[in-house]
Amino acid sequence: MEIKKSRVAMMTEVQKFEIQEYDIPEVGDNEMLIRVEGCGVCGTDVHEYKLDPMNCLPIVLGHEGTGEIVKMGKNVTVDFTGKPVKVGDKIVTSVIPCGECESCKTMPDRAGLCDNIGCYGLMADDEKHLNGWFADYLLLREGSTFFKVNEFDVNTRIMIEPLSVGVQAVERAKSTGLISFNTTCVVNGAGPIGIAVLTVLKTMGITNAILVDGNEKRLDLGKKIGAAATLNFMDYPSSEALVEKVKELTGGVGAGFVFQTTGNAKGFQNAMKFTKRGGGFCEVGFFVELGEVSIDPHKDICFKEITMVGSYAYAPQNYPRTIEMIRRAIEIGIPVSEMVTDWYPLEKIDDAFKKNMSMEGLKIAVGSK
Repeated sequence: MEIKKSRVAMMTEVQKFEIQEYDIPEVGDNEMLIRVEGCGVCGTDVHEYKLDPMNCLPIVLGHEGTGEIVKMGKNVTVDFTGKPVKVGDKIVTSVIPCGECESCKTMPDRAGLCDNIGCYGLMADDEKHLNGWFADYLLLREGSTFFKVNEFDVNTRIMIEPLSVGVQAVERAKSTGLISFNTTCVVNGAGPIGIAVLTVLKTMGITNAILVDGNEKRLDLGKKIGAAATLNFMDYPSSEALVEKVKELTGGVGAGFVFQTTGNAKGFQNAMKFTKRGGGFCEVGFFVELGEVSIDPHKDICFKEITMVGSYAYAPQNYPRTIEMIRRAIEIGIPVSEMVTDWYPLEKIDDAFKKNMSMEGLKIAVGSK
């Protein structure tokens, strides 16, 4: 039966979705039509939902999606890695670098720095409408980066995008030369990105990782993944007491490397103090502008000689690394599929966003599976 229409969850104004229905456009020779199975709700989606900081309304959000190819243009034959694709294959999408800006030309493996980067679910609405994964169908345009991932269940496929953020963060950390098998790490924040970083560290053989958060259920998942210790900051009367506990767990010196994933100013300030002298620090939490933080440059950076890096999103080249990392994670018993904790149908997308903002569960998904 020919598919003629698709529903989309169109965000028409701040904190307002409308379920709208559109005709499915003709699929061009270099395009594909994807039946959406599910899409995770990302913190970036929530920031856009709350404030529209990207100024792109109206928009169909959703970039952590996965689905099944139902129609292909005649020129589409392989995915980004050269694997043959056909109708019925399961795919995920990555970012779309422009290939023309200075960053793309000089640093093609760091597509997150592209000045004109594209991403399904972060594109303003146009005449074709099927631009985001919070819909029944997605239209993949010419030049898209996509990957065949038939081997994984839908929950695991949804986690590929956030886990790619974790892979990128650890790759940036490795560039400092301060990450090794015996490095004591702190992951500050046990949301999806913090859990992703912890998962990557565990698959690399780093066993001494401390996870810090205020949500006991998320910390419990961290224990299942293999955190050496978990700290609930709600159990400590002050930031100073929390910092002292981190020092106690690290031989009195602090962490050799800290990943700051909270997207929270207070979290950033605490994380700086978790870091030992000569240690490393990766900021991976602030994907949109969330205000300024206050630090003491002398005490927090110069005196300690900290090496700092930022990590922003990922490149398409990260996906093959992430897929291989997931295989390894599953081999050693990390419950990747369990990271998706809640499902909502498209018509209940407002409830999915409320669930995400309540900080309950971990990865909230929207779709039909």
